[in-house]
Amino acid sequence: MKLIVYSRKDCHLCCDMIATLIELQAQFPFSFRVIDIDSDLILAENYGELVPVLTAEKEEICHHRLDLVALDAYFAKLR
Repeated sequence: MKLIVYSRKDCHLCCDMIATLIELQAQFPFSFRVIDIDSDLILAENYGELVPVLTAEKEEICHHRLDLVALDAYFAKLR
């Protein structure tokens, strides 16, 4: 399972989401990458006020804060 965190520099909510995802990797087999939305004008327009945004295969799982229920529901769909 591969997830993407759309983030931006100096965003405390982004740091919180990333830290929690790192902790969850000890329990669940998934990987994720972080993409800085400010490196791409289209991403900045799409996600600017929503960061951090957690997605998988172009499906938005949650934004602003990590929603563990939504993430678990996404994982359940893949099992």
